[in-house]
Amino acid sequence: MAKGNITKFLLTGVAGGAIALGGNIVYQNVNTHGSITSPTTAGSAQVSKVNVDVNTDTTAAVKKVSNAVVSVLNYQGSSSSSDSLFGGDSASNTTQLSSEGSGVIYKKDGNTAYIVTNDHVVAGAKSLEVLLSGGQKVTATLVGEDTYSDIAVLKIDAKYVKETATFANSDNITVGEPAIAVGSPLGSQFANTATEGIVSAKSRQVSMTNDSGQAVSVNAIQTDASINPGNSGGALINIGGQVIGITQSKLTTTEDGSTTVEGIGFAIPANDVVNIINKLERDGKVVRPALGVSMVALSSLPNSTISELRLPESVTSGVVVAQVQSGLPAANAGLKERDVITKVGDTSVSSSTDLQSALYKHNIGDKVKLTFYRDGKQQTAEVTLNKSSSDLHLNNSSSSSSSSSSNSQRNSQNSDSSNDASDFFSGN
Repeated sequence: MAKGNITKFLLTGVAGGAIALGGNIVYQNVNTHGSITSPTTAGSAQVSKVNVDVNTDTTAAVKKVSNAVVSVLNYQGSSSSSDSLFGGDSASNTTQLSSEGSGVIYKKDGNTAYIVTNDHVVAGAKSLEVLLSGGQKVTATLVGEDTYSDIAVLKIDAKYVKETATFANSDNITVGEPAIAVGSPLGSQFANTATEGIVSAKSRQVSMTNDSGQAVSVNAIQTDASINPGNSGGALINIGGQVIGITQSKLTTTEDGSTTVEGIGFAIPANDVVNIINKLERDGKVVRPALGVSMVALSSLPNSTISELRLPESVTSGVVVAQVQSGLPAANAGLKERDVITKVGDTSVSSSTDLQSALYKHNIGDKVKLTFYRDGKQQTAEVTLNKSSSDLHLNNSSSSSSSSSSNSQRNSQNSDSSNDASDFFSGN
């Protein structure tokens, strides 16, 4: 379910429900050979001797990646006894298939092959298996997972893997270009299903809570390629067969349930995915630098509040600092409430998600330049990123003592928080 009053989202890692297949397919470069004859007598219908060679950019793209797309099977514990397959009562602590999603094999290194999927696909798993495109089912091991980005990395024995996928530079995608989703909608029964659409939008902010109650906030590619439960963790590819994103969720209804939504799905951009999987491979987790600010997008503020910031007319987007926490990098660099941050390094930011995405490309100990406006004048500050999200959580512990352990974990995952616009400057 989405936060705030925006929409409800469906995390598509869990298979279930029914499916209806249909639609129109447009083929290009179709060559037919032979002749077509109509039956003239009863019982004389035949299959015509027509050869149709369909070779399009779409078929080539799907062929290029399909062998690298897998189904991910999540097994969880079952506390209730049941009849075993071969008769009698099974042990009470057995595992059973809980959910299914998708994954993408992106690397072979010696005897190990690596698979990227969504964190919500593997959440709560007691054991994991992967169903390869060739039909082999193999045991998978969790390398690392990251709730904030909703990315997880698995590994399997490389002897089963013949092909791996290639990541595209997702910064270079264009709205309107073809986008093809390849995955396992409704589970492994429909493994390696391909659906085609376009890139509908870039840099969408998707915030929601997954089935485990964990907060998920990502910068996403929007697509109208058909996405269903089970597609999560699968590939969204370009017409060249390169992975431009990892499918993550779809929008289903407005928050009040009054409107059913079709054709709005989301994928985590490849550049963000690569940044996360490299850290998960190396460390098994992602340690993120923290600025130590709460913030709100400039665009979400009313004009009356924006006028108080005395910004030049040319500044129409940015992130406004609502609060600075003492002892953390932003405060140490001299940032103050009402500063409007427009760049992190060379990257322009217009939302908290933009800022976090740019910040999280850096490591603990890095120095980064922030460009911001104060009292209408542009300034810069060099910030030393010497604190992590765990430091931020400790800094906030006195005001969060009533939080449950699960909420505390979510707070530590989100190193810098986003305020609702209605709360901004509420104390003035």
